[in-house]
Amino acid sequence: MTIQDDTQLTHVATLDYEGRRYNVSVKTSFDGVEYVGRLFFADDGWEDAALPDRGALPGRTREEVLALARRLTSQELILRYRRALAEKRRYLGLRRVTDEILAKIRYLNQVALSMRAGLLDSEGAAGEIDLTERQLHELISKLRMYVGVEGGTPD
Repeated sequence: MTIQDDTQLTHVATLDYEGRRYNVSVKTSFDGVEYVGRLFFADDGWEDAALPDRGALPGRTREEVLALARRLTSQELILRYRRALAEKRRYLGLRRVTDEILAKIRYLNQVALSMRAGLLDSEGAAGEIDLTERQLHELISKLRMYVGVEGGTPD
């Protein structure tokens, strides 16, 4: 079964907190079982992306998720904003390399599964596995440059 990516971002509230105004939106997507929403807080003065809240808002339908998000009080939104702010990613370069490593591991597993299922020949799969393994070693050697460095690139 193929799951379509029908992610939608919908404005649900405006939050005034510590003299600033934040647009609160909920990004809703279907994960194959249920609809899941995540709140995003954006200030008009910000040039980067909105700040995500890690908390999930689950529902049977997109409308149920939106209704749940709209029912949050100002105090609840403030608490969620403060949690999002406290957990804001600071080590972006490390996160990027880590995400690349995880993607390579997933690809490696997919190649092995495809080979076992007879979708790839052993020789072609072995070549892909060797290449991916070398790429993983290169990525791992980069980790040292990014550990403990805030922002996206090491100095």
